[in-house]
Amino acid sequence: MKQPEQREPRMVPELEVTDLDRSLAFYVDVVGFRVRYDRPEDRFAYLAIDDLHLMLEQISFGERQFHTAPREYPFGRGMNLQMEIDDVDPVYERVLACGAPIVIPIEERWYRRDAVELGNRQFVVADPDGYRLRFFTDLGERSVTP
Repeated sequence: MKQPEQREPRMVPELEVTDLDRSLAFYVDVVGFRVRYDRPEDRFAYLAIDDLHLMLEQISFGERQFHTAPREYPFGRGMNLQMEIDDVDPVYERVLACGAPIVIPIEERWYRRDAVELGNRQFVVADPDGYRLRFFTDLGERSVTP
């Protein structure tokens, strides 16, 4: 029986980075993304872990520029990218080992949605350009206690 095709994501963040090689070392070697395809001549890479997709492009390279203001560290101020992964603990250990800045250490956190709470085992790390990444593993849900 033919498997149904997996639908491509309808939204894929593209992060401008200062050094593509440094970012690839973090996202691929530490976090565990794989390069789905790249365009070295454009200093661009499309990454994936299962159905998590992310694009990286080195700034100040080539004629096409998407940013409208000067880039200053930390990039991506005011947002974090939440990404669900199967097992957050080994990623957290690799992030600690590489010395990346931990914004929120590993924790179990429950978030209320109506009459239930949704659980995350999560941490937040800053990538080499300061983008905030919140990796989590789903802990399920529980009833809200009064």
